[in-house]
Amino acid sequence: MSSPDTLYATLAIVWTVVAVVIALYLFVKPAPYGRHHRGGFGPTIGSRTAWILMEAPSPLGMLFFFLTGNRPDNLVARVFLGLWLLHYGYRAFVYPWLLSPSSRPMPIVVVLSGAFFNLVNAYLNGRWLFGLGPVLARGWLVSPAFLVGVVAFVAGLLIHVFADRELRQIRRASGGQRGIPRGRLFALVSCPNYAGEILEWTGYALATWSPGALVFVLWTMANLVPRAFHHHRWYRDSFPDYPRNRRAVFPQLF
Repeated sequence: MSSPDTLYATLAIVWTVVAVVIALYLFVKPAPYGRHHRGGFGPTIGSRTAWILMEAPSPLGMLFFFLTGNRPDNLVARVFLGLWLLHYGYRAFVYPWLLSPSSRPMPIVVVLSGAFFNLVNAYLNGRWLFGLGPVLARGWLVSPAFLVGVVAFVAGLLIHVFADRELRQIRRASGGQRGIPRGRLFALVSCPNYAGEILEWTGYALATWSPGALVFVLWTMANLVPRAFHHHRWYRDSFPDYPRNRRAVFPQLF
């Protein structure tokens, strides 16, 4: 019978390969929700309900692995959990209620796919941080990797949240229509919200120094870089005066 370590490593490798395949597909066909919504994907549900159902498995799953793990009193483990819940408290339980009433419904198949991803992601991170990985002493909280990682995590989260806010303000001012975002990081890239989220989880991988978090960074990029590419192209196709010097998600690069 395989050991838990072997099962974990096998799933992490398989999940990484799947991320590469998904990324290649998403560059060809964007996930069918939001501005890229298209028919042929079955029944849909309202966007607010969809986002809650899709994102909630991640914080709930992480809490489960923390409570059933072998280090509930470990300060470093509590900090790792707190950072995770900080992001997903916003993403699963705040962001959905801030969505524009004109947001399109989401196909149920997309919701189920997202929920499954979040469950696997919670397992890879929670199982390692609260069970299989090394028990870290309090000194880890002043290590260079942790400190740099936390700064990147918080900066990425703030970029992500405030970029979302600017996009909502545009839709609110135009009666639900999308327009050209301007100013701040939007002067450099079309999707600073995605850039912020990539920075955020890169920071988490540094702070935790864990294989699960590294796989999550790869998956974040697999999902968001292709979507940023399609958003960028949508902006350029929809607005003839769209700034030509902007990139999709990485300033001066892509």
